Amino acid sequence: MKIIIAGAGEVGFHLSKLLSYESHEIILIDKDKDRLLYADSKLDIKTLQEDATSIQALKDANIEHSDLFIAVTSSETTNITACVISKKLGAKKTIARISNSEFTDKKNSIDFSELGIDELISTEELATNEIKLLLEKATFNETHEFEEGKLTMVAMTIRKSAPFVGKTVMDAAGIYAGINFMPVAIKRKNSAETIIPRGNTVFEEGDQLYFITLEKGVEELNRLSAVKNKPIKNVLILGGSKIGAKTARDLCGKNLNIKLIEYKKKRAIELADELPNALIIYGDGRDVELLEEENVSEMDAVVAVTGRSETNIMSCLVAKSKGVERTVALVQNVDYFSLSKNIGIDTLINKKLLAANSIFRYIRKGDVLEMTILNDVNAEILEFNAPKNSKITKKSIKDLKFPRNAIIGGVIRNNTGMIPLGDFQIQENDKVVVCCFPKTISKVEKFFN
Repeated sequence: MKIIIAGAGEVGFHLSKLLSYESHEIILIDKDKDRLLYADSKLDIKTLQEDATSIQALKDANIEHSDLFIAVTSSETTNITACVISKKLGAKKTIARISNSEFTDKKNSIDFSELGIDELISTEELATNEIKLLLEKATFNETHEFEEGKLTMVAMTIRKSAPFVGKTVMDAAGIYAGINFMPVAIKRKNSAETIIPRGNTVFEEGDQLYFITLEKGVEELNRLSAVKNKPIKNVLILGGSKIGAKTARDLCGKNLNIKLIEYKKKRAIELADELPNALIIYGDGRDVELLEEENVSEMDAVVAVTGRSETNIMSCLVAKSKGVERTVALVQNVDYFSLSKNIGIDTLINKKLLAANSIFRYIRKGDVLEMTILNDVNAEILEFNAPKNSKITKKSIKDLKFPRNAIIGGVIRNNTGMIPLGDFQIQENDKVVVCCFPKTISKVEKFFN
């Protein structure tokens, strides 16, 4: 594919990096010379120092022959304008990153494709949905749903008291009579290596485990985790940003008790009017005395989504020191992900990484329906559609000669999730969830072509 990416910030660079594993023709456009020099030195791509809304610049990039134009600059207006112009100039498909979730909320009343924008990606909406899902499944530090929860990816760090520590995958499968979940990736404690588990792989204390699970398997994993799963009822949100306000609004709709701390007085007053069912507090979320006054120790979860990563991390650490069981921090730097487990924060989220993951599925081949890139893990989880006469439908799983660095974690057939074992045979139109290393994806895609 010929792909043009406008914006060499974290989202654009991350997308370009992911695509560097494959043979796509990539052109990265940005006005910032230093960003382009950095990308050019790290990646095998072409760069163009221009304004993404320049008609001549887009023509110089051969926009009329592009399969996909992705606008992910920090300016919502620039992204929308660049997509509209690119579509008029001949781009086959356009995607715009936006910050205003109102555009996606109202997309049923406004057909953005008529304007030239095929897809809108709201970073705020993606982050809010991620936070809500993490709070709903509080035992886990990473989650992603496929087909509205027919299958779910969950991740957790296993403790010494977990019943399958020291057991192989095959032995652990015998703990429960039914197979309602499948381990698909492991990251060892204090190791950068990612493991695609096999039957003889041994679970170790401190492993970060990734599972594909059915709905009834979630409760089994809760019990196996050896973590007391306390229902979330009282939530403290630090930061009245768009993400903080939308998260508070959505959680209030679920009848949770919400407190929100905002350090700008004007914004706090606005939030008090916007969120009548939440308690809005004017103050600094880094103030330990304020947190104690607001009974932070009685909170079931603290979600820190201010504009500063360091503030969010420190606030969550303070909350942890006061006994809060669940903490979620929004960070700008993806490098912080490798630190989160070591410093004690349950989950870090990065809205730019979420946006890149969401956009990335439009680039995949082989009828990819959904995908997610695991945080700080060298693996991806993709949902494929199994076309008629595709290689994946020809034999049972054990006889497919599926790539060693890939594993089939789940199948959705007739709107029902299933955990397949070796004798299972995939059928036409099944939706298949696969975990694999990035460099193995091209091999996996051949099974679905």
